[in-house]
Amino acid sequence: MNIEPIVGRYVSVDVQGQTYRVYFEEAGEGQPVLCFHTAGADSRQWRHLMNDAQVTANHRLIAVDMPWHGKSLPPEGWETQEYLLTTEFYIEVVQALCAALNLSQPIFAGCSMGGRIALQLALHHAASFKGFIAIEASDFQPAWYDIDWFHRPDAHGGEMGAALVSANIAPQGPAVERWNTQWMFMQSGPGVFRGDLSFYTQDDSLVGRLGEIDTAQTPVHIMVGEYDMTCTPDDARRTAEAIDGATLAIMPGIGHFPMSENPAAFRPFFLEALDKMA
Repeated sequence: MNIEPIVGRYVSVDVQGQTYRVYFEEAGEGQPVLCFHTAGADSRQWRHLMNDAQVTANHRLIAVDMPWHGKSLPPEGWETQEYLLTTEFYIEVVQALCAALNLSQPIFAGCSMGGRIALQLALHHAASFKGFIAIEASDFQPAWYDIDWFHRPDAHGGEMGAALVSANIAPQGPAVERWNTQWMFMQSGPGVFRGDLSFYTQDDSLVGRLGEIDTAQTPVHIMVGEYDMTCTPDDARRTAEAIDGATLAIMPGIGHFPMSENPAAFRPFFLEALDKMA
């Protein structure tokens, strides 16, 4: 019998006048690391790192399903709402979780939309965190696709989402994990991927504001896969160069979902990132 060390729990948080039952998984002890998934996915993207004894020996990894994602239900009355994620809501969810879990100076690690919010937190709430690991993150990414394709009556949104993300997964990764990564998007709730992409491609831009981030107070490390066509290495490099003191890692043979699509190749880069937060 091989029982994994990951433990899942629920916590209720109040955000913008509504109560959300949020699911999170954790593994390890020591420095807390809040781990946030990409658009349209959930905390399963982090499972390989959470099962890695070297990673969890000195770090308590906490992987969260954002509201509307994975095992976190949407709020009461969701059937009458249009889900459109905003920067303000996202930040308030993170703050509410930190308070509910009594986290002091966690490291924040996020990928894609989680990487974008890492930069927003570094700009507006750096004092509450020990450091930021912004994966596949840039100041702003305009859509090269029509986000409305992911919530239409004549198309399966989950399968459309998987088709989109398949173009951002590097071919070098193991086939089983490439397909597992796409499976998460196929399971996404109706309109959720579209609502996340609204945040990622239309909400608050950081263009012209990255110079306000103070890495002397809180370190910022940006990571990008060389096969990422959504947040390209050039996008990540441009972003890192605009933040005085930020560091950058370009990961060969990896796409937009590194911790999920090719965990073995991503592992040394993540360990290096944790070291930079020390």
